[in-house]
Amino acid sequence: MTQGKKRILFLCTGNSCRSQMAEGWARYLHGGTMEVYSAGIEQHGLNPLAVRVMAEAGVDISSQESTLIRDLPVREFDLVVTVCDHARESCPVLPGAARVVHHSFDDPPALAAGATAEEEQLAPYRRVRDEIKAFVADLPELLWQGGR
Repeated sequence: MTQGKKRILFLCTGNSCRSQMAEGWARYLHGGTMEVYSAGIEQHGLNPLAVRVMAEAGVDISSQESTLIRDLPVREFDLVVTVCDHARESCPVLPGAARVVHHSFDDPPALAAGATAEEEQLAPYRRVRDEIKAFVADLPELLWQGGR
C-alpha cells in the first residue's frame, strides 16, 4: 500500500454527517500522517448542522463535499472505517483495503428530528462529534494493530 501517509476512508450511508465529521477530525488531528477521504453509498449533501458543530470545535469542514464511493479519486486504502450499520452491510469490496473496521455512531439528524429548540437540535450533533473525535484520536493505534 502507501509507503508514506496511510490512506483512510470513512464510509457512511449518505456521506453527509458522521463520515464528514470523521474526515474533518482525521485531517485536523492526523493530517501529517494520513491521507483522509470520506464517501457514501448514497449522496445526501453536506449537513449544515454537522458543519456548524465542527466549527464550534475549531474544525472547518465547510469545503468538504458529499461523495459517492464510486467517485473517489483513489480505490486502495490502508483502513476503511464504516461509521453506520447500513454502510457496514452495504460496503463494497475495495481492492487493497488492509483492514475494514466498523464503529457505528448514532445518527444526529435522526436523533434531532423531533427537536423544537435549537439547543435540543444541536445536542446530538455535539455528542456524536465528540464521540467521533475520541475514536479518530486513536486511529494511529488502530492502524498499527493491522500489521502495516
